[in-house]
Amino acid sequence: MGVVGAGRIGGHHARILSKIPGVELVAVCDTNLWRAQLAAWQCNTVAARDYKDVLKQVDAMVVAVPTPLHAEVGKEILGRGIHCLIEKPLAASVEEARELLDLSAEKKVVLQVGHVERFNPAVLEAIQHVRNPRYITVERLGPYDPRVAHIGVVLDLMIHDLDILLTLVGSEVDSLEAVGAHLLSEHEDIANVRVRFKTGCIADLTASRISLEKSRKLRVFQPDSYISLDYGSSALKIYRKKTEHIKSLKDIEIIRPKLDTTEPLKKEHLHWLDCIRHNRKPWPSGERGVEALKLALQVSDELERYKVSHYAGSRSLIPEWAHDLSKIAKTVGKDILKSN
Repeated sequence: MGVVGAGRIGGHHARILSKIPGVELVAVCDTNLWRAQLAAWQCNTVAARDYKDVLKQVDAMVVAVPTPLHAEVGKEILGRGIHCLIEKPLAASVEEARELLDLSAEKKVVLQVGHVERFNPAVLEAIQHVRNPRYITVERLGPYDPRVAHIGVVLDLMIHDLDILLTLVGSEVDSLEAVGAHLLSEHEDIANVRVRFKTGCIADLTASRISLEKSRKLRVFQPDSYISLDYGSSALKIYRKKTEHIKSLKDIEIIRPKLDTTEPLKKEHLHWLDCIRHNRKPWPSGERGVEALKLALQVSDELERYKVSHYAGSRSLIPEWAHDLSKIAKTVGKDILKSN
């Protein structure tokens, strides 16, 4: 195997692959050769500036380059009949994503999307307990990272939760409403979305990359129980009714399932390897990657229509001092980008 892209995520992929029995990490590739060498040294492998130089030596490749390059790099790899794991989002557009999907089918190779949250132990366990969800809330908050300023927070962070949401609800989306704002980049840095499903389930999602502290939580409300999930600590609590009519807290049982402690990224790789070896379709398949991308882009389109500072072309909905604050935040953001 090989890894294309030696940034933070690519480095983690290389680290995991270098320790899996039966896998030989051939090279870590990056146009920034120094960055590739640093990752390669840590994984006891070699570095390459051009990923095409190692394609004849590999059976599979991980693509962890910036999103706008996913289609170009992915098509080159899949076109050579090489199995591919592409980091989320699958591509920058639905058209590009479908091209990747069609090419993987044509070449009969496994295409998996890097929706690593699917392999979070708390998520894997929670899925077993979700039945007819009526209301779901999600928050994914964290500090700003200039390395992902080329895409908005929806494609950067919220797409994880949109994928999980589609998996949990198992229904088509009926409608959605979204609002957001950009402060430190040219794309939205914070977004709030309400998704209505055809089953009647409603989900409220918030994603932010301008928060000082990290918070990644999901809560599911259904007729007989309430499920609380913490992505960050891989913790899960289930509050379930013992009887139809609740008279006291004794009528509610609290379940704390024992969870697997395997690193989610490792579980993701092991699943991909199993699919390659046994010719199986991966759980986060190319098709599911397309569906998550479609929903994320739909949210992005809605954000363009209803920004915090403008509403259908009318006057601003926020006070003048907030505009001044936004200008200050943008200036600070530019200083951060320069320093990095």
